[in-house]
Amino acid sequence: MTKRVNVLGVGISVLNLRTALDAIAGAVRERRRGYLCVTGVHGVMEAQDDDGFKRILNGALLCTPDGMPMVWAGKLGGHREMSRVYGPDLMLAVCAWSQTSGCRHFFYGGADGVAEQLARRLQAKFPKLVIAGTFTPPFRALAADEEDQLRDQIRAARPDILWVGLSTPKQEKFMAEYLPKLDVTLMIGVGAAFDFHSGRVRQAPRWMQRSGLEWLYRLGCEPRRLARRYGRNNPRFLLKYFAQLAGLKKYPAP
Repeated sequence: MTKRVNVLGVGISVLNLRTALDAIAGAVRERRRGYLCVTGVHGVMEAQDDDGFKRILNGALLCTPDGMPMVWAGKLGGHREMSRVYGPDLMLAVCAWSQTSGCRHFFYGGADGVAEQLARRLQAKFPKLVIAGTFTPPFRALAADEEDQLRDQIRAARPDILWVGLSTPKQEKFMAEYLPKLDVTLMIGVGAAFDFHSGRVRQAPRWMQRSGLEWLYRLGCEPRRLARRYGRNNPRFLLKYFAQLAGLKKYPAP
């Protein structure tokens, strides 16, 4: 069982990219079913207002440190080996590993055409990657016939990993609900990785990613969509986390 760091009651797995890849490879080999959440400040703060969502994060096979504040929290807890496990980087690492493992992939999510474009670009980058299919859902809950279509498509495709790109918290709730319904070993929610790797949205420079400033870059690219999220979540996170560190506020360990 991977160790976790308590960040406002959310258990963030003590991982780096290599150990995360090892854990995923082991789960695929052993057919150990589960879902993986890549979690940063946004996910942790959503969990403060939604106990059901917090249970979903804490019920994940892995809850990777997607944002630098999660890494800093781990290092403050004495886990020097912990580093960022960023969703887009994790996707590329798993795809590279899959070229020799035979692992089968399915892409679920994104706007119209994004999953298909993602599949084409990843296939070009990793020629031996086995892509079993794609599915673009509507921007609402699946109707009964759409759920049946997805279930049949997954059954025929036989993927080992279902990549989910719906944004937080929608993708995590989808994985928790549909893991028992679909014939797949792992589900991994990677949100914006679909847009980044399909070429639809540009990624922040590496120096901004490493310094914890990616949110600022993304805010500049999509101010209308992200201003409210960052303006609300980032100050609240800082206040709550400093209160946790100071012992002024206790959060039950997951």
